[in-house]
Amino acid sequence: MTEFSEAERAYLSSQRLGRLATVDTKGQPQANPVGFFPQADGTILVGGYALGTTKKWRNLRSNPRVALVVDDIVSLKPWKVRGVDIRGEAELLTGPHDLGPHFSEELIRIHPQKIHSWGLEETG
Repeated sequence: MTEFSEAERAYLSSQRLGRLATVDTKGQPQANPVGFFPQADGTILVGGYALGTTKKWRNLRSNPRVALVVDDIVSLKPWKVRGVDIRGEAELLTGPHDLGPHFSEELIRIHPQKIHSWGLEETG
């Protein structure tokens, strides 16, 4: 598993919304906004309401490859953006967790295999 740099960890901890991309059985990509939670072990948890009933969950049952992009705009003038693109394998989990009562018991754990980031010198 690939590890996050200190700057990447700090940035991910400051953000709460990313876009999760999965691929269905016909090869059609799907990207959706998701809440995510960086973990001390270097994985990322994704939670949601009734997550086990979603297309992204069904997609990951047949193909665990996933991408999560977290980015934002730091400044319009001058134009400055920053972000992290995480590629990896998803593990589908079901059971009690500590993310909060508004999340269903289903969780997606992302095991990063490739990480690309940009503009993070802005995050002290």
